Amino acid sequence: MPCRASYKQPYAEPYAGADERRCPRCAEPLIHAGSAFAPPRRRDTAGWRVLSVLLNAGIRFHKSCCGGPGYRPRTLAEVRERRAYAKASGEPFARALVRRNLP
Repeated sequence: MPCRASYKQPYAEPYAGADERRCPRCAEPLIHAGSAFAPPRRRDTAGWRVLSVLLNAGIRFHKSCCGGPGYRPRTLAEVRERRAYAKASGEPFARALVRRNLP
């Protein structure tokens, strides 16, 4: 079970021979989620499940030219809607996840 910890750290590009960053709580590798990332509260189980789906799909929270990362689903219902849409339309799941409105 993930420890649900978030740490703001400056991002440095990995270089040859560099060790990956590890969580000080559980010693698992950290995921660079992006500079616009705002974690759910530690007790928000549903929020962390949504976040897990996003991160495992390769979605990150980097700032864009307009100041934010763009749309990201916040509830499990929104994730389910987008999964069903991706399955029905053939659109990649990661792309369906970041759609603000579904057709």
